[in-house]
Amino acid sequence: MSLLLQITIFLGASLLLVPLAKRFGIATVLGYLFTGILLGPSVFNIASDPEAIQELAEFGVILLMFIIGLELRPQRLWEMRKSIFLMGSLQVGISGIILALLIFFALNQSLSASFVIGMALALSSTAFVLQLLAEKQQLNTTFGQQSFSILLFQDIAAIPLLAIIPLLAGTESTHHGVAYFAAIIATFSGLFLFSRYMMRPFFRFVAKSGAHELITAVGLFIVLGVVALMDVLGISTTLGAFLTGVLLADSEFRHELEASIAPFKGLLLGLFFMTVGMTTQLSLLVDMPWLIIGGALVLMLVKSVTLTAIARYLNYSWRNSLLLATCLAQGGEFAFVVLKVASSEKVLTQAMLEPLTLIVTLSMVLTPMLYWIISNWIIPLIDKEKTPVYDEIPDTHNPMIIAGFGRFGQIIARIAHLQHQSFTAIDSNLEKVDFVRKYGGTLYYGDATQPDILRSAGIEHAKVFVLAIDDIEDSMNVARHIRLNYPNLKLLVRARDRHHVHLLRDLDVEHIWRETYLSSLGMAYRVLRELDISEEDAYKSIELFRDYDEKLLLQQQRVYTDEQKIYETHRNALAELEHLFESDAQIRQEPTGVNLQRGLAHQRIDVTRDDSN
Repeated sequence: MSLLLQITIFLGASLLLVPLAKRFGIATVLGYLFTGILLGPSVFNIASDPEAIQELAEFGVILLMFIIGLELRPQRLWEMRKSIFLMGSLQVGISGIILALLIFFALNQSLSASFVIGMALALSSTAFVLQLLAEKQQLNTTFGQQSFSILLFQDIAAIPLLAIIPLLAGTESTHHGVAYFAAIIATFSGLFLFSRYMMRPFFRFVAKSGAHELITAVGLFIVLGVVALMDVLGISTTLGAFLTGVLLADSEFRHELEASIAPFKGLLLGLFFMTVGMTTQLSLLVDMPWLIIGGALVLMLVKSVTLTAIARYLNYSWRNSLLLATCLAQGGEFAFVVLKVASSEKVLTQAMLEPLTLIVTLSMVLTPMLYWIISNWIIPLIDKEKTPVYDEIPDTHNPMIIAGFGRFGQIIARIAHLQHQSFTAIDSNLEKVDFVRKYGGTLYYGDATQPDILRSAGIEHAKVFVLAIDDIEDSMNVARHIRLNYPNLKLLVRARDRHHVHLLRDLDVEHIWRETYLSSLGMAYRVLRELDISEEDAYKSIELFRDYDEKLLLQQQRVYTDEQKIYETHRNALAELEHLFESDAQIRQEPTGVNLQRGLAHQRIDVTRDDSN
């Protein structure tokens, strides 16, 4: 079967089976793996020659590492050095030694074979884990960043591991001697100089030509060129692609490169996992089920327990420790590479290579299931057992209380702090409380909906109460309590939306700030000025819209429980506003530059300023 026909079959099958897997809540990576298993020799045998496209599929991992490199500036790498080298070395070293000892005693392998197998199984799947975290939108979490750091160390550690395999086999190879590592240093030094003095000027030359599609061509050319060079020198192509991305991370063309290469990366990564699925020999699962299933479970258990212990030793929470361990519990694509090289160098027998490959694949399949169990069952139990106690808030008679310390409450607190005004801040998010306290801030952990918490915070002596709670129902409960029990207290409330405003006005709350409303007006003013609208006309437009929007809000207050009437008043107001814009020249406005006081809370707005001023 031709290469083109095989790729066509792969793409067609993935278009059908991967969305079907997603529909049942199965991770995309697993969908590709199952597609490869179905197409391979073990099931339907539709495409029986995966080796023909495996080399092409490996470019998916290469492009993934290149894009990861683009996201990492050298300064950020330096900042992450502790996570990369400390946690990474501990994970690989401890997991590798434990697994090597198990292989040596349980499977009666030689010392050199046990060492190679243990270290290979200690490496996790960069492509698999990053894809899983991206789908869960947890790549930027604490455990997501630590996972990435450890994966990065593993990719680096794969190079010396590959280099010592011939030495363990007892073969003399100048390719893996001192000259080999000298070639690595020289190559990476050359890449640094090339990116600084040739690559970036070349990008600018291409960009000035106006042919934007050539940016994609340049990006692919650079990646493929570096990969070809790494292949000739016998250096890890994935590490070479990663370092090339790092060298271009400070380039002004980084975003164009990432956007142009991302589609190729996604397709080729899918192709890579399909080839992994095709090379999986399910017959071994029938012939030796205890070895395959037991091996996969032991592998995941050793790695997850080791990582959890390391993370806890380094003072990570139980939640982050367990999630980190779960993400990295499987074997990885580098295990396939290391084990295959070990087999070719006669360190490992073919009889051991095939079941080990299936064990690594099965561990990948089981990882999303383990992740689901940990995140949905284990962690909620831990969180429930560790229900923290609310703080005892000292009654210091501060003139201001801030309930809710999100982005709204934080701004109020910072401005009050700059003016040396004391306040008491309360929030029910424990992680946020701990974070603020790390930087010396005073924030108490408590539930502002509980009257006892408000009394202990000194509400009876406060002059101003800033209600900035995110949840609308909780906000309304606090507002009702204050209006009923402390009618003379000045209450300033942040409203989530128009409906929240209506509810607050029903309680006769006078001072209300609609979330994002004033900042959107300020941005609208800036947009008009950037479009060469005069300052006077821009002010008129903003104030006109603001005036009518607040009038509309007052009109809707009487009918806000009737959706049809709300729609009609909104439509009528828009039509009237459009007419007023058209006849703007005939409307008499207040003098330019005057900040008008209008609306629910008599708010003053300077729309000429943005956050950068």
